[in-house]
Amino acid sequence: MPTTATEAAAPPNQPKPWAEGPTAVAGYDDGTINIAHEALDRHVAAGHGGQVALRWLGREGGASDLTYADLCERAERFANVLAAHGLGPGDSLFALLGRQPELYAGALGALKAGLVFTPLFSAFGPEPIRTRMEIGEATALLTTASLYRRKIGAWREAMPGLKLVLIVGDEAPPGCTALGPALDAAAPAFETVRMDSEAPALIHFTSGTTGRPKGAVHVHGAVAYHAYSGRAALGLAPGKIYWCTADPGWVTGTTYGIVAPLVNRVTMIVDEAEFDLERWYGIVEREKVQIWYSAPTAIRMMMRAGAEAAAPYDFSSLEFLASVGEPLNPEAVTWSAEVFGQPFHDNWWQTETGGIMIANRPGMEVRPGSMGKPLAGIEAAIVEREGEDVRELGPQQVGELALRPGWPSMMRGYLHEEARYARAFVGGWYLSGDLAMRDADGYYWFVGRADDLIKSSGHLIGPFEVESALIEHAAVAEAGVIGVPDETAGEIVKAYVTLNPGYEPSEALEREVRGHARKTLGPAVAPREIVFRKTLPRTRSGKIMRRLLKARELGLPEGDISTLETDET
Repeated sequence: MPTTATEAAAPPNQPKPWAEGPTAVAGYDDGTINIAHEALDRHVAAGHGGQVALRWLGREGGASDLTYADLCERAERFANVLAAHGLGPGDSLFALLGRQPELYAGALGALKAGLVFTPLFSAFGPEPIRTRMEIGEATALLTTASLYRRKIGAWREAMPGLKLVLIVGDEAPPGCTALGPALDAAAPAFETVRMDSEAPALIHFTSGTTGRPKGAVHVHGAVAYHAYSGRAALGLAPGKIYWCTADPGWVTGTTYGIVAPLVNRVTMIVDEAEFDLERWYGIVEREKVQIWYSAPTAIRMMMRAGAEAAAPYDFSSLEFLASVGEPLNPEAVTWSAEVFGQPFHDNWWQTETGGIMIANRPGMEVRPGSMGKPLAGIEAAIVEREGEDVRELGPQQVGELALRPGWPSMMRGYLHEEARYARAFVGGWYLSGDLAMRDADGYYWFVGRADDLIKSSGHLIGPFEVESALIEHAAVAEAGVIGVPDETAGEIVKAYVTLNPGYEPSEALEREVRGHARKTLGPAVAPREIVFRKTLPRTRSGKIMRRLLKARELGLPEGDISTLETDET
């Protein structure tokens, strides 16, 4: 399959901590590698096949365990199914599936067979699915009969390159293959394909503000960083009970929901159901979860329910809590420490980085509101663009967060978009597009996306700072802040907020919340206008879509909204 792969060899003298540690990946003796070998084969060969790899909790109740040996065999049967249909290196498997065991076996089976794996949100509509499969030149698809009929069947014939559609279960629509019988008929052993470390392994799509989604290409060699960052940033270690709540349709659900935990030989909890407060608290208590990786949206929903909702549950098993998806408000860090006995630790990374870059690591002092410090081996800086070069800024200065290329999980390209990829690298740095500030002690603080920054009366205002102040008010559950044009100030700050239970929108409450913000932030930074909404538009990964709020406010094109989860009403 075509890529825009670019070498990402670490610069001379750059430390490579991902090559160290008890579970560091080693690859094969001939220098080749395969993510599935690191996640499954080597553990089974070392005598750990009997350890539970995945405990699956069904939506309607019940649980089932897959050991490392079980999961390895299922992946090998899946790889044999692909091979029987003539698929191998150069082909790609897309998965349109929720948190079902078949997704995990399918992802690892595809990697074993040398295919490129791409997850899709099961909540996508037909057009976003088709667009991504066309960009990625899909040759195989794993899905359910219901999803196929509703979202694929009407246009499948327009994709002649789609050679195989595997349907979970024992029956399949015409032109598709039922996965159950195919797996039963497949041999239980498969020799994992040895891949070059720079061979494409994963494609993750990320939405842009305009135009088509971008397909970020990641390689088999990325697994070294997946393993390392899982240990360093999340505390993953053999035998730990780990629960990543991320949807498998986005990058966290693959990197830290499949690869990193299995490479580090943990036992993963996989819950088929969507968020339910009592269910989640019950899972932590019953399964004795030790490491919990979730998203700010879910944490704010827990806060909204109050400490009393958590009081009946035993959280003594928890050792480390982490958050990803968007910046974690300081209030959530403080609240979680009081309620769970452990604070949620924020970290920062992107689809393009392929792994956690900056984190509040285990054992590190947490400064609520900060995303932490760069992991060892990662060189970060705050910079300002100067034409074809950049200038590094000092402590307390706001600029663009930049990373020195060279870590193994860095994207190797955007599919079919070489120029777009090249623009992300300036002056020897990868420029993230995120604005941040580094304090005198080396902690990094998120300010906002570069295109979210508000310029009002000469002040540069980061929306995250304003949103965090608004959430401090007892009535406010969530907030999204944008800048809107103003003849005098250039832009003024406008906020959209949702309310906690027990509060109703009113002019009096709007004045009260606005007054709170003015007292906290000062009149130059506080919102001039607050609008109450029942919900805010956000992605399924939990990010409030400020650009969508702004586009609707100003009547501008909305761009790619295929990842939109909820809409404002």
